Amino acid sequence: MSEVIKQLDVSIMGREFRVACPENEEATLLQAVQLLDGRMNDIRNHGKVIGLEKIAIMAALNMTHEFLQTKVEGGIDIASFQRRIGNMNSTIDAVLNEQPELF
Repeated sequence: MSEVIKQLDVSIMGREFRVACPENEEATLLQAVQLLDGRMNDIRNHGKVIGLEKIAIMAALNMTHEFLQTKVEGGIDIASFQRRIGNMNSTIDAVLNEQPELF
């Protein structure tokens, strides 16, 4: 069985991008877009870095550094757990929506 791939239009720092993602990962992708957009706007607003490309590189470098510290210090892959928890929540919601009133 193949995964359904969706095309999503997202906005990062006022620029529109079309990205593909598996249908079941749309929410996670939108969270990533929101996080990246916020980080890039923070860098731009502090006025130390000029130019979209440099801002993107600095945001990527900062986020990658945080990710590596989390993985090394915590010994677990938090992003993987967040995805798994999100998938479990979606499954639970789907099952509950199929049920008549439970209480």
